[in-house]
Amino acid sequence: MRNLNFNHLRYFWAVAHEGSLTKAADRMSLSQSALSVQIQKLEHQLGHALFERTGKRLILTEAGRIALDYADEVFKAGDELIGTLRGQPAANRQALRVGALPTLSRNFQLEFLRPLVGRQDVDLIVRSGNLRELLVQLDAHLLDVVLSNSAAPRDARSALRNHRLDEQPVSLVGHPRGRRRAFRFPEDLRTEPVLVPSLESDMRIAFDRIMEQAGIRPTILAEVDDMAMLRLLARERDAVTLVPPIVVRDELEAGTLVELCRIPDVTERFYAIVQTRRFPNPLLTPLLPGR
Repeated sequence: MRNLNFNHLRYFWAVAHEGSLTKAADRMSLSQSALSVQIQKLEHQLGHALFERTGKRLILTEAGRIALDYADEVFKAGDELIGTLRGQPAANRQALRVGALPTLSRNFQLEFLRPLVGRQDVDLIVRSGNLRELLVQLDAHLLDVVLSNSAAPRDARSALRNHRLDEQPVSLVGHPRGRRRAFRFPEDLRTEPVLVPSLESDMRIAFDRIMEQAGIRPTILAEVDDMAMLRLLARERDAVTLVPPIVVRDELEAGTLVELCRIPDVTERFYAIVQTRRFPNPLLTPLLPGR
């Protein structure tokens, strides 16, 4: 087995971080053609293309993203060696890059990541965005998994896989004060103001359909696409809130809020979306069902 040429790896590492042959060549005082040849030699040695060339842009392939992670560790090791000899040791760590929709419960996200939370050898990187943005990052190997409350669209050629993680009921919750009788659904929504998720939420769409069928136009105080903000408003406003109970679990346990009713035939589903990859991140293994 041939030894890895670390000069070639250094050149690849510089190009990957600069995102451009021109910038990396200027930084390393090399011609672009010479730098390109070094990258090609590394690709030949590894047996995989490391970049896709789109016009003037260089986009990392899946193998390129894996190689960059290792290159980061290799060249960080030099800094760690110096730090260790100076009495400043640093632990070797793995990274898991997670994308999450803002409409997703923070409590659910924490439960999903709990097996890795607190591990000294793991860096958890969590980014928020809409589903389209996050799937683009997943496709570019900038994310390892996307957490969503709706499945990603698929077709016969799609490399995406939807892992259904859980299914939660959806309820109306509110403050316990001043309630002398049981909440009547849906009739009481003719007079009770309500806080709801935005129209991008599947449970909001289902709720609106029930209201339309009942001939009720509820007074909507706020539409919120962030579950953390919806939770805060549920605590602060004198209104009922449409929400999965897991979002306000702490408030329900403390009695700050009470569950007024379950919405019949409406649930919130939670998905982990991944790409089918030759080199999946091993940190995903304990998190996904069936892996």
